[in-house]
This record gives sequence, C-alpha cells and structure tokens, in this order.
Amino acid sequence: MPAGNTRHSITLAPYPVYVRSGRGCRVTDVEGEDRVDFLNNFTALILGHADPAVTLAVQERVANGTAFTMPTAADVELAELIVSRVDYLDEIRFANSGSEAVMMAIKAARAFTGRTKIAKFEGAYHGIYDWAQVSEGPTREEWGEDDAPLSVAGRGSPPSVALETVVLPWNNLEACRRLIRANSAELAAVIFDPLPTGIGMIAPASGLLELLREETLRHGIVLISDEVLTFRLGYHGALHEAGITPDLTCLGKIIGGGFPVGAVAGSRRVMAVFDHRAPHYVHHGGTFNANPVTMTAGLETMRQMTPGAFARLDAMGDYLRDRLTASVRDLGIPIQVCGKGSLFVGHLSDEPLTDYRSMRGFSRTNPAYAELCHKMLKRGFLTSTRGIFGCLSTPMAEAELDGFVEAVVASLREL
Repeated sequence: MPAGNTRHSITLAPYPVYVRSGRGCRVTDVEGEDRVDFLNNFTALILGHADPAVTLAVQERVANGTAFTMPTAADVELAELIVSRVDYLDEIRFANSGSEAVMMAIKAARAFTGRTKIAKFEGAYHGIYDWAQVSEGPTREEWGEDDAPLSVAGRGSPPSVALETVVLPWNNLEACRRLIRANSAELAAVIFDPLPTGIGMIAPASGLLELLREETLRHGIVLISDEVLTFRLGYHGALHEAGITPDLTCLGKIIGGGFPVGAVAGSRRVMAVFDHRAPHYVHHGGTFNANPVTMTAGLETMRQMTPGAFARLDAMGDYLRDRLTASVRDLGIPIQVCGKGSLFVGHLSDEPLTDYRSMRGFSRTNPAYAELCHKMLKRGFLTSTRGIFGCLSTPMAEAELDGFVEAVVASLREL
C-alpha cells in the first residue's frame, strides 16, 4: 500500500497503532494495550464496538447469506425507520459511503434543475467527489478575498471543477446571499453541513441556515444537507431543532451499524429523478447497495438509538465540553470547545472563531496536535492527529469522560 495505508485518516508517524479487537468503548491493539476510543471510526460507531445485539443480528444474517441480486426485507425496514423519524425525508436510496451519498445528491440536483454548478462552504469536507472537494483545505496563498473565496480544485481533480463550484464563506451572511444570487441561474445545488467538522464544528451564525433555505427556494436551487456525520446529533436528524427543511439529505456512518453505508434521502419530488419508470431517470446501481449485512446492523443500531439514548449522549457531551473548557483554561491555556450532542472539538485559541480562515493553527497546520495524539495514546485514549476532536458512544460513562479530560490536561502540561 502506498506509504503503508489505504486511507489517509489513519496515518500516524512513524506508523499507526494496529487494532486487534474492540468491545464497548475500548479497543485493544495487537500488542495487548487497551485504550478508550473517542474516535469510533470517525463517528461511525454510536453504540461502540461489538454491541451484543448488533453482533447477534449480523451473525444470524451472515449465516443466511451476505449479498444477493435481490432486495431483502431489512432495507425496507431501515428505510421506513429513517423516513418515519425525520420529517423532511420522504424517500431514501442506499449506497456504500458518505462520498457516494454526496455524489448522488449532487447528480440528483443537476437532473432536477437542469443546471450544473454547485455551491459549498470553504473548508467544508463532503467526501471525495471532485466537485465536493473544491476548497476543502485551501492555503492562505490560495483562498482569495474574505467575502469572495476562490475555488481551488483538489489535487487530482480537473481544473474545470473549480469553474463549476461556487465557494461560500461560512457565517458571512451577506456574502453568501450575494454569491448565491450572482450565480443563481447556473446553480443546481447548495450543499452544507449543519455542524461542519472541516470548519472545526463552528456553529452556524444566527440566520445562516434560514438564509440558505430562503435563497435556494427563491431561485429554484436544491438545498442539500450533508448529515453523514451530524445525523448522530438527534433522533429526528440534525436540522429538526432548527426547523429547516432541505430538499435532499446525505446520510452514512451510524445508519450502517459499523458497516459501509451511505444514503441520499429527501423530498419525493426531487427523489423522483431516481425512479427508473421515468423516461429520463438518473441511473443508480451498486453491487453492494443496501446489502443485507449493513441493513441488518444499521436497523438494530437505529432501533437502539431511542430519544432517551440521544438525550443521554447530549448530557454527556455537555458535561465533557464544559469540563474540558474549564480544565484547560485552569492551565492558563486558551481553549474554545465547539460541538453539540455527542460531538466535540477543542481549539487552542482565544481568537474569535467564525469560519475556516479563523481557525489559525487548527489540525491541518499545527504539529502540536500530532504530539498530543501520541501522549493521549500513552495515557490510554484513542484520539486523532487532527486535534482535540472526538465523539461519544453509548457504552461510555462519566468515568471515561473524566479520564479523557484528565489525560488532555496532563498531555498539554507535558507539551
């Protein structure tokens, strides 16, 4: 494998920790070391590792076959469960990754509108589809004016994708309104993440999401909510509390119960572009779409994620963010902890955080975070080289949260 890995997110110098097993909120590496897992395969495992009920359901499913050229009841049941919980979803189609979900949503928007351009926010991560990768991590030398960001094509993408992608500045409402209106005749979609990890989980400013919905409705643009990661924020989806109704939503991670998954869902009128009975439908195949193992694991996982389970994660998340903020500041180190529900990220800065550009020294550029990751591993906690970033799982309790905060404080003091 090039550089010894098959996904860049797990790289760690001089080499990554190789896992042997996982159970609950802990993983054991090949040398027998146990660590509390605050990454959960980058937020995909909301029940932690090897949940007994999920494991049993999957074992029974595997014993009866793993993949067919026919549908199974499980994909209908998981579709019904998700659609019944989220009032802005009428229909859903399953795929195999979040990147596929974003790709299909953008293709659907183009087919529905007859336009080709998309708009996205600078710094936001939406997977590896060429157009979605534009300006995912631009440097200061590349990014242009604050209120008119330049479109920067990702390495390996044709330059033409930058011409077809409008880049918006997060939380600059007037600039967003102006850029959407200026490109409205060509825009098929505006895609956004309700709490974008790529922008350090800096919350949307008051009125931003309402502005996106207002302008996209006014100009006939499809509004796409990328909830591949943020669907874990609530029983009714990430946007329920905000009262925003997108046209399409991208899903993944927790809905697969630990197996590869993606989905595009949304209003019946936009999802109709996938109806194969129509003369000009958007073709969507995939050998493992809605494979019964993923559907079974996802169904059991989502059944366990009741309103009470989400409420408990919310309370634990509030506790962790508050304690982390107070404890690090007691060291005399500035920190701002962003996030919501079971998600958190700590920025070691007291500068105002508004957008991608304001995250001076965030994980992409600050070598201290890689050192911090090593020190956390030594203290028995699995974190990321991207910063004080992580998520909670249901097997965790206050002891794990307290231990994490104490390990962060000790590691920072040592650094």
